[in-house]
Amino acid sequence: MSRAFVKEDGDEAKPRVHFGLPPRRDPGFNAAAALALIEAARDGYTELAEEATGYKWGDQALHAHVQRLIEKEEQRAEGEQDRRFIQVARRFLRYRP
Repeated sequence: MSRAFVKEDGDEAKPRVHFGLPPRRDPGFNAAAALALIEAARDGYTELAEEATGYKWGDQALHAHVQRLIEKEEQRAEGEQDRRFIQVARRFLRYRP
């Protein structure tokens, strides 16, 4: 995992973050996991999302879902796009564990 997406305040307890993931057997789980990982990385909670989803940063199994998230975000009006979200999602696609 890239250190760029890890909060380094080791003295703090891990925050409780609810990712709203469906059950793992749900057909939409991988799409939800991809969104959870990207949003968590944007906010500095990658490790929590990895624990919740069971996927690691850059996992190939989620690449198609992350690409769709980028495309969806880029379809929004320029002033409404979350540029940080897009940046983090592109890093996910480039990452090679």
